[in-house]
Amino acid sequence: MPESSASDKGVLGPYRRLLGYVRRYWVRLALGFLFGAFYAAANYGFIWAIRSGLREAFGSEATPSMAVVIGAVLFFPLVGLARGVADYLSRCYVRWVGVRIVRDLRDEMFRHLHNLSVSYFSERRTGELISRVSNDTVLVESAVSNVITDLAKQPVTLLAMVIWLFVLDARLALISLLMFPLCVVPVLVFGVRVRRHVILAQERIADVVSILQETISGVRIVKAFGMEAYETKRFEEQTHRYFERIMRVIKAQNAIEPIVLFISMLSIAAVLVYVRMTRMPIEDFMAFLAALILMYEPVKRLARVSIHLQQGSAAAQRVFSVLDTEAAVRDREDAAELSETFDAITFDHVNFAYGDEPVLRDISLEVSAGERVAFVGSSGAGKTTLVNLVPRFYDVTGGALRVGGPDVRELTLESLRSRIGLVTQETFLFNDTVANNISYGYRAAAREAIEDAARRAHAHDFIMEMPQGYETIIGERGVRLSGGQRQRLAIARAILRNPPILILDEATSALDTESERMVQAALDELMTGRTVLAIAHRLSTLANCDRIIVLDGGRIIERGSHDELMALNGAYKRLYDLQLG
Repeated sequence: MPESSASDKGVLGPYRRLLGYVRRYWVRLALGFLFGAFYAAANYGFIWAIRSGLREAFGSEATPSMAVVIGAVLFFPLVGLARGVADYLSRCYVRWVGVRIVRDLRDEMFRHLHNLSVSYFSERRTGELISRVSNDTVLVESAVSNVITDLAKQPVTLLAMVIWLFVLDARLALISLLMFPLCVVPVLVFGVRVRRHVILAQERIADVVSILQETISGVRIVKAFGMEAYETKRFEEQTHRYFERIMRVIKAQNAIEPIVLFISMLSIAAVLVYVRMTRMPIEDFMAFLAALILMYEPVKRLARVSIHLQQGSAAAQRVFSVLDTEAAVRDREDAAELSETFDAITFDHVNFAYGDEPVLRDISLEVSAGERVAFVGSSGAGKTTLVNLVPRFYDVTGGALRVGGPDVRELTLESLRSRIGLVTQETFLFNDTVANNISYGYRAAAREAIEDAARRAHAHDFIMEMPQGYETIIGERGVRLSGGQRQRLAIARAILRNPPILILDEATSALDTESERMVQAALDELMTGRTVLAIAHRLSTLANCDRIIVLDGGRIIERGSHDELMALNGAYKRLYDLQLG
């Protein structure tokens, strides 16, 4: 599936899409352009003040009156104040628009990422996605703000100065302006380089963020295996590659200004020769020279607009590539709500493959409502993939999966997942309070319900021993808790949700013997009256399951109760004997 649309190709493609975000704030943008025009008018007044002031002070034989002198003296700071205020307001309004666009892009990307399917995240590095949300959007903001700021002020200023040049001396203006078209050449040459190197630089910073995210998440493994030096070297290699790319961008950007300055100096030299030959009055010469110097800034800024366009286009294209990615699993237009009650979960000749790699083959199974079914098998047999099809983390690639009568693809994701509780082997907790972690997915739960769920999960006692009880912050991924404590909080979360369907992925594997006994009792209570799909690696935990399904190579090879499977003397018995001797 393509990640970006054809309309985003080229330099201006992403900017056409960004215009949609800019239009939302057209009032502030219009104010930015209005004050940009005031800024240009102040520059025009500055040149007029130079010419008039010099003419009054030096151009006439009579000594000017004190009022004229005071007026001339006061006019310059007034023009400077007006110019500064207009510049300040123009920049503030334009930068507000740029920063707000970045906020909108980040919010939209975050919202869209949570709408994407699980398969999208399994195919991409976490660090790369973080880089696109954080670094690429910053580049977009910088480019948009710089481009709009320059377009708000510089074209009007440039036009005002050109008009002044022609008012003062049309022939000299033509001579001076002949050099400026040459400024376009370096802009075009270096602009293409900037775009290419920015794309590569953003890929390098994504690599940097990926390594940072991996090593921080796996800091215990890094330290346990003494790999600090290796990871440091790997990180330094990536930062060096990013440094090299960003320096190429900087060199290309900064090469333009000296070229434009050189061309401007050639223009000034031509002016000096002309003034000498024609004996231009001093006030006209100074005004002409001031206008020519004030032209230099707009020309330089407008020359850099192309660089900002190239830089922002590369970053925006990476942002829109995420926003254009369609979710592989999503609601159909006519999707229905899952009813409160259902009679069975039916796997009807289900097949599933990751790309071209088949994982499940012709799975046919019916789990009655209220039945407890366990899935066992060697690693890679397809147990986790099979249960992940029920909440539609993935969609079947063949056959059908039904909850009650309808296929799960005909149901809304919200109604389906709201009726499923999930407790996994790798417990994930958030850097939040104990209470908020338990009520995750049911934020409206009362404190009494939260505490009751914790008691049923045998977690209340250790929670009350914590410094702030249920308001204790448990750290990222629950780092301040033991493995058994984290698992009991996850089970309390499932108890509070009170779902009719429960998926357990070896929910007691992280517990010590005493904790396992308490939590197993809580799980027994939780499983009562619910449809349970349990992945079991430790076969000793299967005593309370109604049926056991044995998978191998993505196929069901045995099914039955524990005693029935032991009597078969097949794959299940071999697994059981290997574990229990």
